[in-house]
Amino acid sequence: MKDKDFCLSSYIAFRYIWKDDMDFYTGFHHRNYQPVADADKIPVVTSADIDREIRKQVDALYEKHEHIGILLSGGMDSANLASYLRPGSHAYTFVSKSGVFDDDLRRAQVYCKKWGLVHHQVEITFDDYKHYTPIVMASKAAPVHSIEPQIYKAAIQAKKDGVTMMLVGESADLIFGGMDKLISPEWTFDSFAKRYTFLEPSLVLTNPVPQDALYERYRLDDTHIDYMRFMDEVFSIESSSSYLNAFAQVGLPYYDPYAKLVMAEPLDMERVRNGEPKYLVRGLYAMKYPELEIPFKIPMPRPVDSIFANWAGPSRPEFRSDIPMSSLTGNQKWQLWCAEQFLEQFDKK
Repeated sequence: MKDKDFCLSSYIAFRYIWKDDMDFYTGFHHRNYQPVADADKIPVVTSADIDREIRKQVDALYEKHEHIGILLSGGMDSANLASYLRPGSHAYTFVSKSGVFDDDLRRAQVYCKKWGLVHHQVEITFDDYKHYTPIVMASKAAPVHSIEPQIYKAAIQAKKDGVTMMLVGESADLIFGGMDKLISPEWTFDSFAKRYTFLEPSLVLTNPVPQDALYERYRLDDTHIDYMRFMDEVFSIESSSSYLNAFAQVGLPYYDPYAKLVMAEPLDMERVRNGEPKYLVRGLYAMKYPELEIPFKIPMPRPVDSIFANWAGPSRPEFRSDIPMSSLTGNQKWQLWCAEQFLEQFDKK
């Protein structure tokens, strides 16, 4: 079904089109990531369980792929995965002149030295966004998340380096309680919807379409929402679809070993709320890097704050002329820039 206004509002609110049967244009169908079925997930109780099950998965990959690479940040998730790679494997870390990646780079260099990995720095510039964004948007048939162009650039380099399979650690946050800012509070229905909505469509669009129906799927009663199930089902699609699209466009398969795992026991919310999110993954990191302090969680960096600091905002008629640009974050400005680029590229077709 074609509904440009709905799709634009969905993208602005959630960074993806949540209705599978809704598209911007006729004959231009988007594709979303499908989470691993519950029946196919492997239950784990301890950090040692995670270690064992990831080792099995990576060993199975090596039976089919001689050259496995990794997207390596400075965080725990990819650092743990790096320990399962053979010496000489290729690792890719994002950098930019803005300095936003500097902490990531320093830690990633330590991980590569420990495991004997060949370390590549993938510099991200505004020229990269302008060059690669149209490519990944055409593949996705929709505007994209700000991480997609940089994943695409890293995938191109990895493929040139002979890598035939890439590891990513995207799912660990969701599965093991890393989204502590979103799962720790006791949300009401309205407060969660307000907090989770990335950018309110009515604030920036001339024809906004309400997106309440997605939240209503998870309503428990008049005032409460099953926000844990919402995160499991909605956030996983929004986040992992970016990897699916970018890697697929390059023709390089990727694999997330965490995505096959599930906690066999309920998440200990007291530990999460007391400053120990993702405690099983933290335990695994301590096993792999006993000499290092456990790093704080940070999202995958991207240099959007510096790139869009002085951007005046969109000018197409789909967008309001009174958008309070100074109050928006770099990622929210990216959202508007990318949406406008998409419309410029495809609206005439």
